[in-house]
Amino acid sequence: MHLHIIAGEVSGDTHASGLIRELLVLDPTVRFTGLGGPRMKHAAGQGITDWVETAGVVGLWEVLKMYSYFKARLEMTLSQIMSERPAAVILVDYPGFNLRVAKKLRARGYMGKLLYYISPQVWAWKKGRVKTMAKTLDLMICIFPFEKEFYEKSGLRTEFSGHPMVDRVVELKRDWPRERWLVGFFPGSRLNEIKRLFPVMLKAAYAIRLQLPQVRICVSAANETLANEMRHMAGAAGMPEAKGWVETGTVYDLMQRSQVGAVASGTATLEAACFGLPYVLVYRVNAITFAVAKMVVKIKKIGIVNVLAKRDVVPELVQGDLTSDSLAAEMVSLLTDDQRRHALEADMASVVATLGEGGAYRRAAEEVRRALW
Repeated sequence: MHLHIIAGEVSGDTHASGLIRELLVLDPTVRFTGLGGPRMKHAAGQGITDWVETAGVVGLWEVLKMYSYFKARLEMTLSQIMSERPAAVILVDYPGFNLRVAKKLRARGYMGKLLYYISPQVWAWKKGRVKTMAKTLDLMICIFPFEKEFYEKSGLRTEFSGHPMVDRVVELKRDWPRERWLVGFFPGSRLNEIKRLFPVMLKAAYAIRLQLPQVRICVSAANETLANEMRHMAGAAGMPEAKGWVETGTVYDLMQRSQVGAVASGTATLEAACFGLPYVLVYRVNAITFAVAKMVVKIKKIGIVNVLAKRDVVPELVQGDLTSDSLAAEMVSLLTDDQRRHALEADMASVVATLGEGGAYRRAAEEVRRALW
């Protein structure tokens, strides 16, 4: 059995590697090719090309600047799949690229199965795409419970596997008390996110400590390259002491140690909720990207916790609403208002309870097997 699998971001690399491992438990002879990251390569072997650092850009303008690269990579991917004719192509999240792969493969006569794992959030931005997806894909495996009904209305076979973060929480959970007055900053896993968010966080930290001198700050960096960039930014901002705040490889520990946090929009916001961290969502992108997003996004809130709850649970500071003063005010409020902080913890726990009971990768692999074997 030959499967081609494509992921284009750090989170997709993580989820795809979990799926690969479970598929190999079901059938150790499965051979994988595709695009992904270091985790996929470790799980599947040399058939995976590591491209996530290049592919994981955010924002319309940033993608447009790399148009020729993505066009060439798309053509290379299509040619490889049509030449090798794998039994199935498994597309993991990353809709801007992966949905094009699916559509163009069908146009070129690919007869294998097209399976999608980690649903694109078309329910938020392009509901019209669902009909096209239903005609193109053979199976959608989703990780949020409401998505199953949403896709099945279009005729697309859809299965809910549960969210993998439930398993990660069980694996990584520590019985630690939260450290009073510790603020955790999580500015994202991409350089362009950090350049937009970390300066705001630095100024907010200064304002917070003016009001609450006992506050300590820790910053989570996804890797040492980004950590060094943040240390450089702290020095340039005249805050050399902030260089010592930056930690690498401790994101889940910091989410469990911190009393409150500020988390960049994305996968980390759900991770923070799963670990019970009272936090504020922060988001800022290129002005052109935001203007376009405002025209196409059909939901009022961008945080998945708020989407799942269908109400405001986690505070969101988005684009112009995100300033050092607004962020500092939210952090101080959560630090000093015990009732508000505990209510947020309880609301997040009720949302997390809807995500399944564990075994998400195993169930996803079993759905792939049912589709193919």
